[in-house]
Amino acid sequence: SGGRAEVSKVRTGMLKAFVEGRFELGGAEGATRIVTDAGAEVDEDGSVIALRAVSVDGRSRAHLGGRSVPVGVLADLSEQLIAVHGQNDQLRLLRPAEQRAVIDRFAGEAVTEPLEQYRAVRDEWLAVVAELTERSTRSREMAQQADLLRHGLAEIDAVAPEPGEDTELTEQIKRLAAVDELRSAASAAQAAVSGSPDGDPDAPGAVGLIGEASRHLTGSEDAVLRELGPRLDEASVLLSEVGTELGSYLETLDADPALLEKVLARQADLKRLTRKYAADVDGVLAWADDARRRMSTMDTSEEALAELAKRRDELAVTLAEHALTLSEARVEAAAELAEAITAEMSGLAMGQAEIEITVERRTVDESDAHAVKVGGRLVHAGPDGVDDVELLLRAHNGAPPLPVHKAASGGELSRVMLAIEVVLAHA
Repeated sequence: SGGRAEVSKVRTGMLKAFVEGRFELGGAEGATRIVTDAGAEVDEDGSVIALRAVSVDGRSRAHLGGRSVPVGVLADLSEQLIAVHGQNDQLRLLRPAEQRAVIDRFAGEAVTEPLEQYRAVRDEWLAVVAELTERSTRSREMAQQADLLRHGLAEIDAVAPEPGEDTELTEQIKRLAAVDELRSAASAAQAAVSGSPDGDPDAPGAVGLIGEASRHLTGSEDAVLRELGPRLDEASVLLSEVGTELGSYLETLDADPALLEKVLARQADLKRLTRKYAADVDGVLAWADDARRRMSTMDTSEEALAELAKRRDELAVTLAEHALTLSEARVEAAAELAEAITAEMSGLAMGQAEIEITVERRTVDESDAHAVKVGGRLVHAGPDGVDDVELLLRAHNGAPPLPVHKAASGGELSRVMLAIEVVLAHA
């Protein structure tokens, strides 16, 4: 197993000591990967031979599957394939959780599937119980918080901001405040593009000038000049579109002081919200969404509490059903496991001993926060179910079954542990 090589293991008068063993990998992925990575060869039957040698001068050699390997490789392999049992291992058997885990490992899917269902329902049940408790004990505090949120939502809903509205208003205010300068610039640009509004021939504008240039080219007899005409026509169309858009822009310019005042008032309303709730209007709307979500969890009315209590009771019934299914699976597995361990112990000089495994529900009173009624009794609904599992040992025929740590010596406990590991080898 990759331990230190001790010269004392070499027989007196010999030069070396050898020990070897054939290991059946049996689909153990971790062990198979270690063997493969070491470049060792696996025999046709799926087994591999490991060898260790130590010489009288203290040097050690390790081989795996016909290849020389570092001793650490054997240490890694042993972790996957070897369990060494001594009296210290008995401490594991003293823990109730470990005894329950033994049954669950032995039962496999018969327990794991109902246990997963039980845990899923239990998580939801605990969440509802916690929420109901919080709403009941913090009703006054939550009511005050709800009032503050309600006031904020009412203030925001009264203004009814639109996404990005603050940015749009800023641009609109800039236009309204500088309407004269904007009109002058747009008018001059339109005249330069489309010509004088009154049709003054001395101010034809870019469109008129391009039209005149196009006429000169199309009337020419030179082919090169005539080919330039269509390009001027394209420029004339583009400039005409720009002139039209400038005209439309001028129509939208409004120097109405009343409109500017209205927009400024709207901006002031939005700024009141952004000072209190967020940096911009989009942030204010996000705050409102979050406030509505939080308020949905702060309903402390009798109707809301009654609805939560109803949901808690419904989940408790479902939880009890899963707990009962889980208990029944464990009881069945416990009988099979006890029989298998007892049979295995006959080969460990404990032929008269007999193992019993009890599965009992942990009864509690109403003060237990995790109490649930199963089979007419209040029991503790823990994360692994409602069962307490205990391993009992009948030392010989006629002896009463006692908890294994009371009925067995240290050596016997080690053998019980070994028997359990052998039975659980498939798991």
